[in-house]
Parts: sequence; C-alpha cells; structure tokens
Amino acid sequence: MIRDRHPSGAPWRNFYGRFKGKALRASQEILLDEDLEGLSPGPVDWDVNPDRAPLDLAARFGGRPVWLEIGFGGGEHLVHQAICNPDVAIIGCEPYLNGVAMMLAKLRKSGATNVAVHPGDVRDLFDVLPQASIARAFLLYPDPWPKKRHHRRRFVTHEHLMPLAQAMAPGAILRVATDIEDYVRQTLEEVPKAGFEWLAQRPADWRTPWQDWTRTRYEQKALREGRMPHYLTFRRG
Repeated sequence: MIRDRHPSGAPWRNFYGRFKGKALRASQEILLDEDLEGLSPGPVDWDVNPDRAPLDLAARFGGRPVWLEIGFGGGEHLVHQAICNPDVAIIGCEPYLNGVAMMLAKLRKSGATNVAVHPGDVRDLFDVLPQASIARAFLLYPDPWPKKRHHRRRFVTHEHLMPLAQAMAPGAILRVATDIEDYVRQTLEEVPKAGFEWLAQRPADWRTPWQDWTRTRYEQKALREGRMPHYLTFRRG
C-alpha cells in the first residue's frame, strides 16, 4: 500500500532542499533555543494543529498588515524590511536551520519586534494561512534547480503558486528576484496563470532594484559571477 500521509496526519510531501548544513556554532544554538519559539506565527506544525485551523493573524499581530518572505536565506532582506516597516508584521519562512540562526542574530541586533518565523516547508504554512490575509510576498533568489528535469521542483509551479495566490489579498504585491534567465522565463509563464498581473512597462522595470531593496548574499554572489539580477513585480488580481 502506498502511504500518502504521515502518522501525524501531514501529507507526504517531497522536499528537495536542505534542512541543515554544517554544525551550528554554540552562539547559534543559543539563538535557536532562546529566540525561535517566541517568534512563531501560530500553530503551524501538524502535531500541534492537526485539523489545520487557520492562524489568527489579527490576534497575533494586532491587526497590522502581514507580509510574507518565502525562503529568507540569511535574513538580510527580512530584517531590513522589518526595520523599515515597523507598522507591518512580516512572516519569514525558511527550512534551512543554519539560515534561520543567521537571521536570528541579525534580528536580535536590530531590535525589531515585528517578525515571525516558520522554520520549515512553506507548504505547511500555506495550509493554515487565512485566505486573502497576505498584503505582500517576497520570493528572492529561490533555488534555481537548473537542470531541466528538476524544473518541477522550482517554487514557480502550480503546487506552490496556487496556495500562495489564495493566501494573498486582491491587489497584493508579489516580488520575485532571480539571476537565472530561465527562472525568469518560467516565472513569467506560470505566475500569471495563478492570477497575478506582471507590472512591467519597459526593460528598466525588471533590471532596476526596488527603491527599498537591500542586496542579499545571493545577489552579491550573482554579481561577482557576472549574472544579471532580475526584479519582477506582480499584482494579485
């Protein structure tokens, strides 16, 4: 018999990224132990929310607009946006524990208090985000999965984009940044199918960073290696 669910009730979902890399430093372990639990957006995990009850974002964030960053890497952009937008609540989702630890160090240093963190698969978060609850979302330098046979693993596929679209409010903005030209192609093909409009009038619109942009470690690497960043802005219909 083929099982399609975990004993906790969670669906079996293939995950192709990394959850952990090299051993964490003692200071990073302390950050995870002391800070992470208090930053939860609510009951996301299946063992604490098996019925998949929607998160009460109004109670958690005091009615503030909620933004979402999908895969925040080392947290450079997430913490930057939190500092620049204190009246907004930002949920960061990142399954790579080493990246979570790096972000927590930046967050503690910043003093920002408007960040929540889901250290896991964003699909589990999509299960419990209320419909039309997200005012802005960021997908910045996602894993490019460059081999053609792996393109179905990219975030910009039906499996990810449809629940993201359901979670985003009408008129909400989705920003996508990538240095991979074929990822641009797939993004422009698939994101409009999920109910988004590409907000570009001329090439400068996708070659110029957003005014509130800060370079991430991934963008710095792309520039060092001679790849051109692309900045794509979409609006939820």
